Amino acid sequence: MILDGIFEFVGLFKKKKTVEPTPVAKTPKEIATENKEPWVAVMNTHVNKDNIRNGFFELDWNEYFVLQLRTEGYAGETDEAIVDAWFSELCRNVGAEEEIDMSRRGSGYVSRALRDDGRTEIS
Repeated sequence: MILDGIFEFVGLFKKKKTVEPTPVAKTPKEIATENKEPWVAVMNTHVNKDNIRNGFFELDWNEYFVLQLRTEGYAGETDEAIVDAWFSELCRNVGAEEEIDMSRRGSGYVSRALRDDGRTEIS
């Protein structure tokens, strides 16, 4: 019969529904960078399981944070060096506020290492 398949034929001309992609939420870093605002965060904290007095923080930042540090007088050959200088001073200031004897060697040491991904590991 001629009407056989007519519904399939008409269906070819119907507007197909399009599925809109689900919007992906932006990270705080992306939002700050879009707004040209300084941003820095501690991404992770690692504690040495064999010596609880030692560990390191993993930091992430945007270019506007480094610009702010430069404006405030921090200097260095790389962004990592500038952030390291800021973080070191921050740690010294926290220790001083808590009246911690920074010359006491029994509480560990600070070591810096540049990782393959361009970040600096401070432990």
